[in-house]
Amino acid sequence: MIKKNREITAILRGVNSSNVVKIVNILTKNGISKIEIPLNSPKPFETIKKIKLECKNVKSLGAGTVLKPKDVELAQKAGCKFIFSPNLNKQVIKETKKRKMISVPGVFTPSEAISAIEYGADALKLFPAHLIKPEGIKSLIAVLPKKIPLIVVGGLEKFSFKIWLDNGVTGFGIGSYLYNVKYSLERIDQISKKIVKEYDKFK
Repeated sequence: MIKKNREITAILRGVNSSNVVKIVNILTKNGISKIEIPLNSPKPFETIKKIKLECKNVKSLGAGTVLKPKDVELAQKAGCKFIFSPNLNKQVIKETKKRKMISVPGVFTPSEAISAIEYGADALKLFPAHLIKPEGIKSLIAVLPKKIPLIVVGGLEKFSFKIWLDNGVTGFGIGSYLYNVKYSLERIDQISKKIVKEYDKFK
């Protein structure tokens, strides 16, 4: 059901290589083809390599919770194309761009957002988004020096996709609402279908 390039990234925090293929195949079947493996998951690089090797319908694979420049190199070697961070780290951004990867640092304030753009970020991860709220996005956009993709992460289930999109958001990172190590495959299947159905109403 991958009919288009949906700007939804599944954040699989805590996933391990023993069951990741089944989980990712469910997500791609239901229309979510961007996958992030946070580096504070068990053996994350092993898991990333397995996805790269066995999950052919993944369109974009990346690492999250990247805090050190060295981890950018390891993520690239494992098969990642993008780097998500929860914070603004100049060295991580520079290393990511040096390796011609997509840099998405975490920001919360206009000062952080502007600095991230100056350092070379390709997109901004607004985190935690539920504290910024959709109406706060327009105020942030108004002061940015250039147009840049905005990806919201954290507490998204509190608002509809439409509210975020109407306020200038371009992408969504969905974590614990979509995936938790305690969730059954059936639950992941149901939730991912629901997310895609809701997203497709407005995109």
